[in-house]
Amino acid sequence: MRKITSTNKLDYIYLDYHSTTPVDKRVAEMLLHYMTTEFGNASSIDHIYGDSAKEAVAQASTNVAKLVGASSKEVIFTSGATESINLVIQGSIPINNIAKIKPCIAVLPLEHKAVLDSCNMLVKKNLVEIINLQVNSQGRLDLDYLEKVCAVGISLLCVMAANNEVGNIYPIQEVGKIAQKYNIPFLCDASQAVGKISINFEEWGITYLAISAHKLYGPKGSGALIVRKGLQLNPILFGGGHQKGLRSGTLNVPGIVGLGEACRLRMLEMDGDEKAIANLRDKLQGLLLDKIPGLVINGDVDNRLSGNLHISIPDVPNSAIIARVRQKLAISTGAACSSGVQAPSHVLQAMKLPTDIIDGALRIGIGKFTKLEEIEQAAEILSSAVQQTRQVMYS
Repeated sequence: MRKITSTNKLDYIYLDYHSTTPVDKRVAEMLLHYMTTEFGNASSIDHIYGDSAKEAVAQASTNVAKLVGASSKEVIFTSGATESINLVIQGSIPINNIAKIKPCIAVLPLEHKAVLDSCNMLVKKNLVEIINLQVNSQGRLDLDYLEKVCAVGISLLCVMAANNEVGNIYPIQEVGKIAQKYNIPFLCDASQAVGKISINFEEWGITYLAISAHKLYGPKGSGALIVRKGLQLNPILFGGGHQKGLRSGTLNVPGIVGLGEACRLRMLEMDGDEKAIANLRDKLQGLLLDKIPGLVINGDVDNRLSGNLHISIPDVPNSAIIARVRQKLAISTGAACSSGVQAPSHVLQAMKLPTDIIDGALRIGIGKFTKLEEIEQAAEILSSAVQQTRQVMYS
């Protein structure tokens, strides 16, 4: 395995920002401070170390809430979006189902595995039923069908803010209105969207919002769940009753502070950064379309994250491209959520794309630290890899 060091990082291009982002150095400095200097336990109330940690957590709550249009009192800190999602899906199931009516969850089939696997686990236990919402070949959500499902009556609605593979941005404000109309709790996985697009938790009718710090230049292992006032979930972790009894466990103060600072910086810099990132994405897209005959752009190109470029080369397996570029370029064949297991993308399958499009799919993620020269080099690396692979395949 190649180790990335200060001497060779300049010749290696990172374009997998949807998988994870580098920690902003300003965030890293705060992490170090709260690991080594103000390292108190936020639940220790008998000395100034605990007071300092508690104040830092409170400030982080404010920073997170401001970024997503929520109240700081609605912020619950977790280890990341996966835990937040599990807390909602598992925690919304009645412990004593006296009515014996099986809950029904409506799910966007393009959701992250954290949503899909959590739901499937409950199905296997015969605790819930699942309804898959409808999407077209661009991954766009059918809002008319969504309303029909909600009108019949469901227990929970799961629609992500932005897709982690094709980058589609979903009409969360419209989805929230429909959910409110039928009084349905609405879980929104916003891990790919927060810090990249504007979100207003209070005004958009979202009930639960999941966030991960490492998707917005913060640390891994830190995240949040925004829970609308007045609602209660059944906890899935016990021991101490921290955070209103919803999520027990000693608070990860450095991680929480890192998330809060990352959110504060996104508030200040998001608009400018995302415009610059979109320009780089469009530059790379244009270069690849010019250099690679037959290249296809997947997803909703009119409503996608600024840093997302999801392509397919129908006659070239994505594994062959990865094998040729992996020592120079960090891109992926899909979501980084399956422990390295190679399998066809469930997102592209749900979009009912042809097999050759799925087999030739590559996900490129651009971020705030990407440079123009890296974009130009990446276009050369990819086009050369495709050309070489085609020569071998068709010689």
